[in-house]
Amino acid sequence: MKTGYRTHTNGELRMAHVGEKVQLSGWVQRTKDLGGMVFVDLRDRYGLTQLAFNDEVDAELCGKAGKLGREYVVSIEGIVAERSSKNTNIPTGQIEIVVTQLNVLKEAKLPPFTIEDDTDGGEELRMKYRFLDLRRNQPRKNLLLRHQMSLETHKYLSGESFIEVETPYLIKSTPEGARDFVVPSRMNPGEFYALPQSPQTFKQLLMVSGYDRYYQIVKCFRDEDLRADRQPEFTQIDCEMAFVEQEDVLNTFEGLIKHLFKSVKNIEFTADFPRMDYAEAMSRYGSDKPDIRFGMEFNYMCDYVKNKGFKIFDEAEAVVGIVAEGCANYSRKQLDKLTKWVQRPDWRKRFDICKM
Repeated sequence: MKTGYRTHTNGELRMAHVGEKVQLSGWVQRTKDLGGMVFVDLRDRYGLTQLAFNDEVDAELCGKAGKLGREYVVSIEGIVAERSSKNTNIPTGQIEIVVTQLNVLKEAKLPPFTIEDDTDGGEELRMKYRFLDLRRNQPRKNLLLRHQMSLETHKYLSGESFIEVETPYLIKSTPEGARDFVVPSRMNPGEFYALPQSPQTFKQLLMVSGYDRYYQIVKCFRDEDLRADRQPEFTQIDCEMAFVEQEDVLNTFEGLIKHLFKSVKNIEFTADFPRMDYAEAMSRYGSDKPDIRFGMEFNYMCDYVKNKGFKIFDEAEAVVGIVAEGCANYSRKQLDKLTKWVQRPDWRKRFDICKM
């Protein structure tokens, strides 16, 4: 990726480049001053490259490198050389750059948390400094994954004769269940636009107009109470099909999921996906989108506890329980901790509850 500030990225150079003169730019990940030699890890979104400075070769340049701080933005020129102590954990670990020129593009204050995979920053601090958090590998991987999934979704649906149609954001309020966000109009004082809860009206117009297969990856807006899987604005793959039956819809979007896993994660599903109708899902799991990974199905206990003189059970339509293996001996403190954990908005991320 050749530009005015670099001939290569920091994840690109290999042994085949040894001897070449290169120019790199990026952020200082960390520095190591070994007394007479300074090593700097230079980072961009493509990876890390080690820079080498030697006091015996250029004392002034080595001294300048020793003053670099974390997250300084720099541009360097140098020669690609084979590393004497190789790092097998990164793709560029067999080479380093013997730097001949160093240009500090921007100094940086010490970050409030370390820009590392295992950072010392809590979630609230990282969200406050989101531009720093996005420099870490995990958020970067998440954004790249989202990009790849979006790209492959477009490819698949286009191959299935869907056309992408962008629908308006400023619309008339629609009679769906959730509350609309509203936008005041300057040109029409006292009147408002609504932000769409979904493109429902527009995709129905497209079907009536003969565009039998429509899709878009679209923002939806709902001014409603938050849920674990729902934010005030969220993105969905919105589709509509005409002249089809239920089986056509299920097969089309099972095909989409299989395509995404194959193209993005190289995981291939050959068998048909298991299916469960609404009645079975509600009966076994109490949800129309059950998480079947844990096998925690409802066990109906009506025959054992109803009509035994306990009013709550006697009057209940159904009494069910789930089997939580290994939890029979939980103390009250552990149960309270479990209850508090489940009530957290980010509960899905915290699967370490079994370590209590």
